[in-house]
Amino acid sequence: MKRDSLNSFRRRRLLGVLAFCTAAWMAVLTTPAFAEQEYLLAPGDILKITVFKNADLSVDVRVSEAGLISYPRIGSVPVSGLTLPAAERKIAQMLKDGGFVVNPQVNILLTQAFGNLVSVIGEVNTAGRYSLDAAGGHLSGMLAAAGGVAPSGGDIVIITGTRNGKPFRREMDIVKMSLSRSPADDIELVGGDTLYVNRAPMFYIYGQVQKPGQFRLERGMTVMQALASGGGVTGKGTQRGIVRHRRDASGKVKEDGVNLDDDVQDKDVIYVKESLF
Repeated sequence: MKRDSLNSFRRRRLLGVLAFCTAAWMAVLTTPAFAEQEYLLAPGDILKITVFKNADLSVDVRVSEAGLISYPRIGSVPVSGLTLPAAERKIAQMLKDGGFVVNPQVNILLTQAFGNLVSVIGEVNTAGRYSLDAAGGHLSGMLAAAGGVAPSGGDIVIITGTRNGKPFRREMDIVKMSLSRSPADDIELVGGDTLYVNRAPMFYIYGQVQKPGQFRLERGMTVMQALASGGGVTGKGTQRGIVRHRRDASGKVKEDGVNLDDDVQDKDVIYVKESLF
């Protein structure tokens, strides 16, 4: 009897678990996707529109740059900024008001979404357009989606787009952002934003150095550090014969003798002269 009672209890418990799981799964199936309901249509989006029992009104359309779609019988329909349900109601009402369909049942499927894409260009490993959802919606995730900053990339990222209908532009120092303990410094992006990763500042060194050429300019770099980047002075060179060429505000190149602790700026050209002795 005890074993039968235990088995009966186990069966009831198993049936209860199965019933709960079934109910939960049915709730998932019957609950509309939040992202689909809240997504706002934007230029470039591709839509598949169907009207029940009206095959001639079933079309694939693209939202134009002006935020319009061209739809049979009713012509241009402004849909940019609408949710999918709102766009369905709008088209249904226009079909009804025009006397084309008595009780239209309109369904819109978003086949390609461009409104939630962000363009990443400049000095990144894989430039392109990436989904906000896949990148987590923030600057750091979007840079990661683009393969990170390329070796030639700098520390400054320029973000442009619109906020509240107005042009938006912000420069972010990703080094400071990464070292900051505040999550608020990792700026939140919106669809249509463009990230431009600027090139790293560079300097040039030639003359009596081991490795003349172009090098990345690090923050706070001095002439001594620049010489180290070039492999140091050769046996024929002299540290007392270093000349720096720098453009002034008017664009003219100015030549100055420098000391080892002087600063180096973007596009500076350093020349190490040959020793006279």
